[in-house]
Amino acid sequence: MILKEKGISKAVISRLPRYYRYLGDLLDSGVERISSGELSERMKVTASQIRQDLNNFGGFGQQGYGYNARVLREEIGKILGLDKVHPMIIIGAGHLGQALGNYGFDKNGFKVVGAFDINPDLAGMKIRDVSVQMLDELPEFLDQHVVEIATLTIPKEAAVEVAQILVRNGIHAIWNFAHTDLNLLLPEDVVVENVHLSESLMRLSYNLTNIVGAEADRKKKIGAEKR
Repeated sequence: MILKEKGISKAVISRLPRYYRYLGDLLDSGVERISSGELSERMKVTASQIRQDLNNFGGFGQQGYGYNARVLREEIGKILGLDKVHPMIIIGAGHLGQALGNYGFDKNGFKVVGAFDINPDLAGMKIRDVSVQMLDELPEFLDQHVVEIATLTIPKEAAVEVAQILVRNGIHAIWNFAHTDLNLLLPEDVVVENVHLSESLMRLSYNLTNIVGAEADRKKKIGAEKR
């Protein structure tokens, strides 16, 4: 299924991983069947939005019956490509790289097969069952192994050069934690997911500031009414 040809919007695609996660939680709690209305209450997304999203791929539900949670999760998993194993490497074996490598993404089909760094003190260190290698060994490794995704947890200054090495050696998917938007600098056939942790924290700060401000205004208003 080629999503571009089907005209599926990025907004719909961005919601699919959330559906997948919630359905997994439902199955873990013993729920086998759920309606769009019940799923809506849990996810805080309107039932009509859920139905519209899923109808892009054929619907999967029956009126009056709802969705089989297991079947729906499996179908969404196929749409997301989670029915296959995606070999992945980590470049940058510091704290963040180690945390990502130990997280356990393999349960969703993302298998870490290599890890690289420039710090000789990290050479041979294990991230799960993968030994950290030096970055100059990367081209040879890519020549000898099947790798689909490269995860970058390195400084901004090194990210572009490393990304270019990856592209020259056949990598077409980069999960980028470096503080730069690599998709603006690489060929169009390279898929980049930029993850800016600081932006997420800034959004949290904004929402916190507005909640605190609204609560302060509410208390001020109540105080004025009592006087």
